[in-house]
Amino acid sequence: MKKVKLTLNPLDRRSKINKEIYSNFSEHLGRCIYDGIYVGEDSDIPNIEGYRKDVVEAFRELKLPVLRWPGGCFADEYHWKDGIGEKSGRAKVVNNWGHIVEDNSFGTHEFLRFCELVGCEPYISANVGSGTVRELMEWVEYITFDGVSPMGELRRKNGREHAWKLKYLGIGNESWGCGGNMTPEFYCDHYRQFATFCRDYSGNRLFKIACGPNADDYNWTETCMKRISPDLMQGLSMHYYTVPTGIWDHKGSSTEFDDAEYYATLKGALRIEELITRHSEIMNRYDPERRVGLIVDEWGCWYDVEPDTNPSFLYQLNTMRDAIVAAVNLNIFNRHSDRVYMANIAQAVNVLQAVMLTEGLKTIKTPTYHVFDLYKDHMENTLIYSHIENEEAAGGVPALSQSASVNAAGETVVTLANCSLKEEYTVEIGGAGSIGKAGGKILTGEVHARNDFDCPNAVGIKPLEVKTENEKAYVVLPPCSVAEIVLR
Repeated sequence: MKKVKLTLNPLDRRSKINKEIYSNFSEHLGRCIYDGIYVGEDSDIPNIEGYRKDVVEAFRELKLPVLRWPGGCFADEYHWKDGIGEKSGRAKVVNNWGHIVEDNSFGTHEFLRFCELVGCEPYISANVGSGTVRELMEWVEYITFDGVSPMGELRRKNGREHAWKLKYLGIGNESWGCGGNMTPEFYCDHYRQFATFCRDYSGNRLFKIACGPNADDYNWTETCMKRISPDLMQGLSMHYYTVPTGIWDHKGSSTEFDDAEYYATLKGALRIEELITRHSEIMNRYDPERRVGLIVDEWGCWYDVEPDTNPSFLYQLNTMRDAIVAAVNLNIFNRHSDRVYMANIAQAVNVLQAVMLTEGLKTIKTPTYHVFDLYKDHMENTLIYSHIENEEAAGGVPALSQSASVNAAGETVVTLANCSLKEEYTVEIGGAGSIGKAGGKILTGEVHARNDFDCPNAVGIKPLEVKTENEKAYVVLPPCSVAEIVLR
């Protein structure tokens, strides 16, 4: 067993870790919405107003801050008026991203009601690619205007007397690709036009988010920061997916991989820190006051779909490898919380690196879900200085990943991931001052371990012993593990 030191300095307080970093993303792909979140009130599956009861309760447990909807690429083909009114009269259209008929039974009212039940903020991703300025202007009015107007009256006719509160509005999605194949200059002109007509009716300033770069497109970020004023843009999105092989046509299996592919996955995941750093440097030049947040509203692992499933459904299983990737990413977002305002893992249920999977009456919480559950104590805390004496694991990746914060009660929250598949580490935690009490929780298992519908609790959170002596704490991290330690 190897020993390493983790040094903390609770007096070196840095940025606030916004709870929005722990957000999620839902899209009309595969079984994310239908059968995942929404089954209808007549379903035999236990539900609350048509929403899966187990999914609602699981998101409540996570204290989900924000849910992004309706896409994704689907958003730039979505026309919101198709999804309001009596369900029997709603338009049935082609979902080009799921290659299925979209019956629009889950629309604006259903999404916003789901957010109310869960207790999270809605994040609407608006159609710029095939939509119009008027269409978006009327959607915002429909959702947020409580006075007398055509859209307000239409909402009341459809059963909602009072307006909703809407804070987050994304204007276009992947406009460099599926959202219109635009140049950054062309997109910026469109963004300014669309954003100008999105009025703030709810009394809260709309947090408007521009479509930002695809991974390392630094020119896109530079152009947006040059051409769009912070008065019109409060957030700039960035998308980055971890593909183990680096080859989109052959991404690798979600469950069958060797040690080399595991470490390649981690190496790909860690690249996001370089991307955040370089995009932040560009943003800092134009926005030193940090008025514009970096919004990582699509991230996570993307593998080849499971055999015998619809390829367009993007259904993949979830192992301890995904838990480690999630932990490493969240630690990075925490450490860059001076610029990273929000992050939304893709996706909520049954699609890509989902936090939950459903099958008929059954639901399982994936290892990724449990990482979010471990890390949620960082929400709204203050990031503090932390440094770990690290070493390389096989594959050239750091063996350990960490972040630390202080909450309003003065407690220190530390999260650690042991990325090594072979080495066990004793971590000595020092610098936190006098420790009255200490507690810990851990998620660990063989790297291929996962929860399935026959054994839904194979991977779960367990207590972690934390020893204290002479103002130091000691924990043992087995290979492939994620832990939370709270020092009081």
